[in-house]
Amino acid sequence: MGEKCRDISQARFEDTGYSYTLSLIQGKHKMAILYCLMEYQPVRFNEMRRYLGGIADKTLSTNLKELERDGLVHRCEYPQVPPRVEYSLTDLGVSLMDVLDQLCVWGEGHRPGR
Repeated sequence: MGEKCRDISQARFEDTGYSYTLSLIQGKHKMAILYCLMEYQPVRFNEMRRYLGGIADKTLSTNLKELERDGLVHRCEYPQVPPRVEYSLTDLGVSLMDVLDQLCVWGEGHRPGR
C-alpha cells in the first residue's frame, strides 16, 4: 500500500510521544478524572469521588497528586475552616483534552447498542 518499511532494530517504544502520553494518563481512573475536570471544573474532592463512584479516597488522592505532579491538574487550597480544595485543569491539561475528546467521540460512535 505504498507504506515505507521501517527498521525496528534500533527503535524503542519508550522513546515515542505515544509512550510519554500514555505514561501521563495510564491507570484506571486518570482519564476519568481528567474528563470530569474537562466537563465540570473546578471540582472539589468529594464531588469528584461521587462522580467517579466506587473509587477509594486514597486512590483518588494518589491519582490527583500524580496528575498535579505531571502538570495536568492544578490544586487550589483555600485558607478557611473547614478547608476547601478545588481541582482544575492546567493549560497543559487543557491541551490534552483535544486528544481525550476524540476518544470520547470515537466511543460514542462505536458503542454497542447505538
